[in-house]
Amino acid sequence: MRTIRRASAGTGSARSDNAPAPALVAISHGTNSPTGQAAIAALVAAVARSRPDLTVADGFVDVQQPDVAATLGALQVASAAIVVPLLLSAGYHVHVDLQNETAAADRDTHVSHALGPDQRLIEVLADRLGEAGYRAGDELVLAAAGSSDARAVADCREVGRMLAARLGARVTVGFLSAASPRLGCAVAAARIRNPKARVALGSYLMAPGFFFDLTAQVGADLISDPLLVPEQAPPVGLVELVIDRYTEAAASARRLAARAA
Repeated sequence: MRTIRRASAGTGSARSDNAPAPALVAISHGTNSPTGQAAIAALVAAVARSRPDLTVADGFVDVQQPDVAATLGALQVASAAIVVPLLLSAGYHVHVDLQNETAAADRDTHVSHALGPDQRLIEVLADRLGEAGYRAGDELVLAAAGSSDARAVADCREVGRMLAARLGARVTVGFLSAASPRLGCAVAAARIRNPKARVALGSYLMAPGFFFDLTAQVGADLISDPLLVPEQAPPVGLVELVIDRYTEAAASARRLAARAA
């Protein structure tokens, strides 16, 4: 479901020229899973509630509609936009698809960083693992979607290191597609390494969907929920992270505009 909230005239953070603040355009991957769709929609709605001074719109880079072009095209004519990828790592969609789509837009548009890596994601991961029953001594494998873009893979490995530091445990990162080691291989290696321990799987995935369904097939003893859980309020830290990515990109856009003036 698409959500757009329009800021009232004269409200919100204004730029130096008194123009309204850019719209926050939250772009997720898209999924055919109704529960995944609901979880992402709840995050966008929570962002909109946290920033009623902004126009907040959502769209999708794949699978669902509206796509990026349609979402940007539906904004008010004079509105600038900050596209915030609701993606955990910066791979092809961030570096290529979103850059191409925003370059073609007939408005001032900038793309923020992806959500990860960030300590707030680590806290949500730790909470989800605790809810699933993780305990010290378990072999811990972090399940990531995977990407053919080495930068996205590096982001996931950094999250693995951050989670290891947070929990004081060894963390192996396994990928569901495109990158190595594949998740099933990472789980199997964990069993060989410590045959008496349980294997706990931390789901470094935004929401239920195709990839989360695959985690049930790799033989882990317990699997945490993804970061967003249907029918639960989105984690406050995740809402703040989306807004911070918007704020950072908006500040960068102002600096670029000032240098070009």
